[in-house]
Amino acid sequence: MPRHTETTVAAAGSARVIRAERARRITMTDVAREAGCSQATVSFVLNSAPGIKLSAETRQRVFDSARRLGYIAPLSGASLKRETAVPRVGFVVDQLATSPEAAVAIDGAHTAARSNGMIVMVAQTSNDPETQTEVVRAFVDQGISCLVYMTIFTREVELPPEILALDVPVFLLNCYTEKQSHLAVVPSEIAGGQRSTRHLVDHGHRRIATITGEIWMEAAQDRLKGYRRALATADIPFDPSLVVEGNWSASAGYEATRKLLALPEPPTAIFCQNDRTAIGCYEALKEAGLDIPRDMSVIGYDDEEISRHLHPRLTTSILPHRGMGQWIIEQFGEATPTAHRFPITKLECPLVERDSVAAPRKV
Repeated sequence: MPRHTETTVAAAGSARVIRAERARRITMTDVAREAGCSQATVSFVLNSAPGIKLSAETRQRVFDSARRLGYIAPLSGASLKRETAVPRVGFVVDQLATSPEAAVAIDGAHTAARSNGMIVMVAQTSNDPETQTEVVRAFVDQGISCLVYMTIFTREVELPPEILALDVPVFLLNCYTEKQSHLAVVPSEIAGGQRSTRHLVDHGHRRIATITGEIWMEAAQDRLKGYRRALATADIPFDPSLVVEGNWSASAGYEATRKLLALPEPPTAIFCQNDRTAIGCYEALKEAGLDIPRDMSVIGYDDEEISRHLHPRLTTSILPHRGMGQWIIEQFGEATPTAHRFPITKLECPLVERDSVAAPRKV
């Protein structure tokens, strides 16, 4: 065989090796670069997400680029997904059983996903790093189109490496990162606390108490900020004796209310920072022979089902977890902008007016 032919064969063999090596290293970022679009757009196209406002030309360009590069999903080892694949949403939650908010958020996401032909898969991690890693790997093996990371308590989180390495969009529900590196949605707690307190001010109250949750939690801190803002806006001096820390429980609400009633000048209204606290508040007020709202106005927060069955029915605020779940799915239905920093979306906590608030009793 001629020498130049041997060289040609050797070169061809090297080229095949190089192509094989490239195929094993190809990521969705490479496909995006090849197609001239964002990584999110590539994910939406390859996973056939419904409702995406992308042209047929863009879709074809993404598929052509993915096929040309021999794209293989890096974590699952699966080949390029079929264009008819059903989009799957992986929902990672730290706790499911401690409060109803997680179930409400998941139900909101499920309802929105079902109407868009999507599947929602849910897993609880109990804040265990090993479990979290296994859950993410299992979701990747299932071919998820995006991942939702949710916490029960609103807080800043540090995403683990296995989530940061994903080649699918990651959304944060009820949490956020310090650098705001991912789209995140949380309740607008400061505005909610301000609206609740202003409702009492609008009814003529000027001596307004509040029973907080555990103050290390962001929800308690923000609702207290809203309370103070409403007082300042109404030119009502802040009185620290009217702020009692609780722990979100009915028993804490009961004890805090007794403490407030023992003040030399008791309040005429109490803003309980969750509905369970309000249950204990009701019991203490009734035990003291006080009528709600004639002798004391009470307002809650969360709009749990019990608030509709208390006597009188409790005025409270809605935590928008169902709306947050729906918001997540809506973001998946739109092309995510290419950015390094995203503003945190805050959903309003609407006030539900019922029967527990009235004007202060004239002495």
